[in-house]
Amino acid sequence: MFGKKSSGGALLFPSLFGRAVIPGKRHAALFRHAVLAVTCASFAAPACADVKMCNSTESRVGVAVGYQDKDGWTTEGWWNIASQTCETLLKGNVPSRFIYVHAVDYDRGGEWVGKNYMCTHEKSFAIRGVQDCGDRGYKRTGFFEVDTGEAKDWTIRLTDPDDGAAKSDATQPTR
Repeated sequence: MFGKKSSGGALLFPSLFGRAVIPGKRHAALFRHAVLAVTCASFAAPACADVKMCNSTESRVGVAVGYQDKDGWTTEGWWNIASQTCETLLKGNVPSRFIYVHAVDYDRGGEWVGKNYMCTHEKSFAIRGVQDCGDRGYKRTGFFEVDTGEAKDWTIRLTDPDDGAAKSDATQPTR
């Protein structure tokens, strides 16, 4: 038991200074807040990992992601990420070892593409399945693969193309 009864029947609570404190009006509010803080902390959810995207370019970018979870393939988009900022794309543990990314450079044109085709839409979307994109009213779009290993969280960083980078390099935008 956190408190114990005094000879007069009042509950005694240990103080920070080693003396017992009898909660009166002045201490009651502090005690309630302390109990509330401890209670809230004990019910807090465990920390979760996330999939994040950092835009290290000089442009604003739009990002779509694809992944396979227990229910099959999903693509989601668009996250609009300002230059030199990061955003959380997926909250919680990485859903699968491989994450797929497609990004568009809004300011200078070009896009980050790959050879893994999935469905996207012009506006915000969450699409189940990667087959028959056109027949379902979606666009068939190339995504590049990111191998996260067995990590529970992962950060993907988009960068501007180097002068010597190949235009087809999936980690760089094509222009």
